[in-house]
Amino acid sequence: MTVAADTLDVGRMERLLALAWDSGAQPVVALTKVDLATEAVSEQVAVLAPGASVVEVCAPDRSGLNELRALLHGTVVFVGASGAGKSTLVNALCGRDVQATAPVRQGDGKGRHTTTDREMFPLGGGVTLIDTPGLRGVGMWDAGAGIASAFPEIDELAQYCRFTDCAHETEPGCAVRAAVDRGDLDARRVESHRKLRRENEWIAARSDARLRHERTREIKVMSRAIRAYYRER
Repeated sequence: MTVAADTLDVGRMERLLALAWDSGAQPVVALTKVDLATEAVSEQVAVLAPGASVVEVCAPDRSGLNELRALLHGTVVFVGASGAGKSTLVNALCGRDVQATAPVRQGDGKGRHTTTDREMFPLGGGVTLIDTPGLRGVGMWDAGAGIASAFPEIDELAQYCRFTDCAHETEPGCAVRAAVDRGDLDARRVESHRKLRRENEWIAARSDARLRHERTREIKVMSRAIRAYYRER
């Protein structure tokens, strides 16, 4: 969920979409406070979120609520930054005030953390809504498949790169860089894709190293126990 302002945090949106896709969920982008938006913002979000539904909602006048509700099935989780209007939208969908809300700060327009815990609310029709506190940041974790789903145009072009492990930087025969040079692909999208992939690979490598260390320690403990057993016989 994000505020439909003219300045979007596109990197955060792409990151959350990658994690959502990787989890197996069907992401939906809810643009809140649409009275602050221009038509170009909605079009930009649609480009940034291929495969995801984009819904413009305004809780005070209830516009877009029916469209959003039609997309909610099973278990639904609201995620987004503080001040995005998650709790206000929860209240609108529930038809009553179940979550506390607060206005954004006047100085910088940023939200306050009014929701401090994850809470579940039944919406009827088998739908359960989980409201979460505002996110300051979220890291990648073994989300390679989700990154590919969030950047399908890059994933498709990468099949035509000369090297299967192409990083889309300076490698010869890179189909992705060629598309950027032709103006067919947004260079910012490529850089965002590269950043998320590097972060994901780094976390995976660190996790593997930690697991190897723990396994080595367990083997050493077991070996010492076996040696001690035979010494005492």
